[in-house]
Amino acid sequence: MEDNSQGNNYQRPSVGGNSFTPETVTNDLYTPAFLRQHIGKLVRVEFLIGTSNLEDRTGILVEVGASYIVLRSIQDRNLLYCDIYSIKFVTISESPFIYDPNFQI
Repeated sequence: MEDNSQGNNYQRPSVGGNSFTPETVTNDLYTPAFLRQHIGKLVRVEFLIGTSNLEDRTGILVEVGASYIVLRSIQDRNLLYCDIYSIKFVTISESPFIYDPNFQI
């Protein structure tokens, strides 16, 4: 799987000879399968840290596995690997994303 939206070539690492794909990644009733439909979109993901602390991260969704997601930062284009089990909310942008470093709120 490649993400060329920002000019970077991100290729999913190949997994050894195991061709089994968990149902959580293929069945839309599960979070990973649902999120896979939105690869390439700008997302804001909120994580529950501990019992009451919410942390959020924003980026381009570039990969979804059975227990993780990978976001590409829009500021510095670094990859951020995230634990799927601490995700509480995901906001998915339906608008095309064009990064403008001069944009101010």
